Amino acid sequence: MQTHPPGLTRKTQEILKKIRRIEVSTRRLVNNIFAGEYQSAFRGQGIEFDEVREYQPGDEIRAIDWNVTARMGQPFVKTFVEERELVMMLLVDVSSSTDFGTQRQTKAETLAEVASVLAFSAIKNNDKVGLINFTDQIETFISPRKGRKHVLRLIYQILHAEPTAQATDIGLALEYLNRVQKRRSVVFLISDFRDRNYGEWLRIVNQRHDLIAIVVIDPGELSIPDVGLIELEDSESGETALLDTGNPLTREAYIEWCQQEIAQHRETLRSNKIDQIEIQTDRPYVAPLQRFFQGRQ
Repeated sequence: MQTHPPGLTRKTQEILKKIRRIEVSTRRLVNNIFAGEYQSAFRGQGIEFDEVREYQPGDEIRAIDWNVTARMGQPFVKTFVEERELVMMLLVDVSSSTDFGTQRQTKAETLAEVASVLAFSAIKNNDKVGLINFTDQIETFISPRKGRKHVLRLIYQILHAEPTAQATDIGLALEYLNRVQKRRSVVFLISDFRDRNYGEWLRIVNQRHDLIAIVVIDPGELSIPDVGLIELEDSESGETALLDTGNPLTREAYIEWCQQEIAQHRETLRSNKIDQIEIQTDRPYVAPLQRFFQGRQ
């Protein structure tokens, strides 16, 4: 008996259900919380001429349009409005390490939901959104556009990512963005930051664009249970190691190593003056995003 429409695999159907669920939940968040805060947090790229009107007491003398004033016989001033339209670029890490999850969802699913909230907030304000999925290669590039259908396509690409590589190269993703996106953009780099030596590209990209890092952490990565001898495999490099979790010193050393990794990427972001938002898979992501938007205002 056929359980899904012709041409749609079970996996594709499951992804489409996830997309519908994400759209419903994120639309509510965007409408109730984020749309206004997003608009306040991110300004336009300049100002553009709107109209001329009669001079009023208190207007700037420098705003007087002398040509119109001479023609009309009384002073008129130019008025301007903010050029509101922005471009948002989502740089999403789809490497193997994001498949990890000890909570209700994996880091990859959390990445997708956060990206969705940001994308829907952007199109709610009539901005364009583009996507770069990356591992240690560029897996997907979708040019910035507007509209709900476009955002649903981006979400599908994030959830349906079938990367050709497993490792992470944040510097490569930033270098590629800098090459393909000439116009100044708001850039969200969403990753678990299992990488090093990308600080120089953070600095370069942040000079042209408004770069924000979203760091996704699973609490299961910050501890290890006492279960005796276990074999751990690095999901990106494939390297394995035998660990005696029954030894308290081993567990302490593992936790210390994890904390050092987190401290390392925090310092790399801080030293390059990159705004960062930390999101944990066992907690709602609404509060950290809200704090960021409000702080930007």
